[in-house]
Amino acid sequence: SPGVAAIRGSQRAIGVQNYLEEAAKRLNSVVPVKFTISSRTDAGVHALSNAAHLDVQRRSGQPPFSPEVLAEALNAHLRHPAIRVLQAFRVPADFHARHAATSRTYLYRLATGCHRPDQLSVFERNRCWALRAGSLDVDAMQEAAQHLLGTHDFSAFQSAGSPATSSVRTLRRASVSPDLGSPFVLPQENRLQFWNLEFESQSFLYRQVRRMTAVLVAVGLGALMPAQVKVILESRDPLGRHQTRVAPAHGLFLKSVQYGSLGKGRQHR
Repeated sequence: SPGVAAIRGSQRAIGVQNYLEEAAKRLNSVVPVKFTISSRTDAGVHALSNAAHLDVQRRSGQPPFSPEVLAEALNAHLRHPAIRVLQAFRVPADFHARHAATSRTYLYRLATGCHRPDQLSVFERNRCWALRAGSLDVDAMQEAAQHLLGTHDFSAFQSAGSPATSSVRTLRRASVSPDLGSPFVLPQENRLQFWNLEFESQSFLYRQVRRMTAVLVAVGLGALMPAQVKVILESRDPLGRHQTRVAPAHGLFLKSVQYGSLGKGRQHR
């Protein structure tokens, strides 16, 4: 998956924002259309649903685009097969896709029992983190996740390069559960088992979800005890000896973005 952030200057346009803005040129706005996207994801991270806002200033005498026409026009001109507008809404002029979000939920997918890369279905490659271990101690992972819930300084789970001025966040949900099963896995591949980790917060620090996932997986594999997760959190040290691993980008999905009174998390203007 391409990253969200626009690539400017002489570099080749590879960000989701670039593709959206290229498509928006066909709307013939008086002022060039800029997209403000709710959640900036790294290259390789997937998004089941993201949100953005845009302003379209039509020429004098032309009525505003209806949400349906806007979505159809953007999709007609998008030049990347993995990007599409799901739905558009009118929102107030002061709406801001990033700052107005009240909740973001990320899903991280794991697979166990994958002793060699070629044992994973081709349809699941780059869609989960394939672990060689045959099992995970899910009870221990769930116990460890409880230490992350609530309002904390998550400095220990932040990667360098974060633009955030504060590392305090409130983690509302951290769950570990078995996946009911991938539709792409054949009966003879039943040694594979899939797991879902879900995290919900109003916002996250740079790579916070991938770093929390790596620590929880270490607990599931027996390399860390659940109580050590609390110690890591309270250390506020992103360079601690247990934080050297970051879960691969390709297992991470931005699942949803919510906007309080606006309801579903796919508002565009």
